[in-house]
Amino acid sequence: MDINIQEEKIMYRRYRYPSLWLEFDRLQREMNRVSEPGVQKRGRGAVSFPAVNIWTNDDNAWVTAEVPGVDPKDIEISIVGGTLTICGSRMPEESGENSRYHRQERGYGKFSRPIQLPFNVDANKVEANFKDGILSINLPKAEEDKPRKISVRSA
Repeated sequence: MDINIQEEKIMYRRYRYPSLWLEFDRLQREMNRVSEPGVQKRGRGAVSFPAVNIWTNDDNAWVTAEVPGVDPKDIEISIVGGTLTICGSRMPEESGENSRYHRQERGYGKFSRPIQLPFNVDANKVEANFKDGILSINLPKAEEDKPRKISVRSA
């Protein structure tokens, strides 16, 4: 088949079914956006929920997690070995009677986020606070993992 005839058929279809092609074009743009370099993707390399920041010093690690829409009573924190796990659930928003979503990007349901810590933690001294949708966790380093200054004696 001649390529010009094939292109004419495609153009005819685009004009005959414009709303269908607009949706295909939108879908293609969305797929291109997701597959662009530097964009976080689902699966390997994807950002997990909740998003966290972690920083440390010689004595502590601090973790902050964004958990908007989650009731603090629905959050569980556990430490096993060198792994901190944040679990919980977020309930779906009420959309109202006789309504349906136009777009729904905010997820809901159960979540679990394991985080490998760079050192062992003294689990008895861990503190957690929740304010404005941010969970803050202070993780004191276990005594055996704290750096020690060793003095050098001359002979």
